[in-house]
Amino acid sequence: MRLIDSHSHLFLEEFAEDLPLVMERARAAGVTHIFMPNIDSTTIEPMLSVCDTYRDFCFPMIGLHPTSVNDSYEKELEIVANHLATSERFVAVGEIGIDLYWDKTWLKEQLIVFEKQVQWALQYQLPIVIHCREAFDYIYKVLQPYKSSGLTGIFHSFTGTSEEAARMMEFSGFKIGINGVVTFKKSTLPEALKHIPLERIVLETDSPYLTPVPNRGKRNESANVKDTLIKVAEIYKEDPEKVAELTAISALKVFGILK
Repeated sequence: MRLIDSHSHLFLEEFAEDLPLVMERARAAGVTHIFMPNIDSTTIEPMLSVCDTYRDFCFPMIGLHPTSVNDSYEKELEIVANHLATSERFVAVGEIGIDLYWDKTWLKEQLIVFEKQVQWALQYQLPIVIHCREAFDYIYKVLQPYKSSGLTGIFHSFTGTSEEAARMMEFSGFKIGINGVVTFKKSTLPEALKHIPLERIVLETDSPYLTPVPNRGKRNESANVKDTLIKVAEIYKEDPEKVAELTAISALKVFGILK
């Protein structure tokens, strides 16, 4: 069985003490690829360092996360632009999007930053990885004009409604990222997934966050993608092997590893 963790932050300080063991456990669980989204300029070097150490296992993205958007966003965007222009190693622009969960102060700037990075993704023919929190209508509106542009990507950490799932399905080049939230007792995701074909799903952990049951409350890591797989297979009433393979193919195609 091969598993893909399509979204993981293993370069953060939470993993400084035992990263080799974390990687070992991921491989033992069947994980063959880990895709790592950047957050802002402070995390680029740590991320690239991990991807250098674990080449052909960890793959970097570059982008400016919406919660890092503030009055210095132009400077941050310039750094992203320089990396995109000078390196071909990035497999996606991400993670990018809009987050209104904590604060709406920077909404205008978040919209500017999101759209600019969508345009860069098209320019460099890269997928985007979208972070959306309490902002679905805004994300949908920004993406609308790009429906037939060839834009592809992943709606990361989907926790939306059946109606939102249906609206996402309109973007044919996009997959839906499912993580440990699907295993939570009060999650409405099992219901929403009934409206999403299995072929449109990719698995992720969002490590070190959103640890699936039975380890909820502990630090998340890539090996735990297996617990999400088991729950997703149960929801779709499919064999876990089949779900692992279908979601792996979907993820590898989005990131251009499989043509």
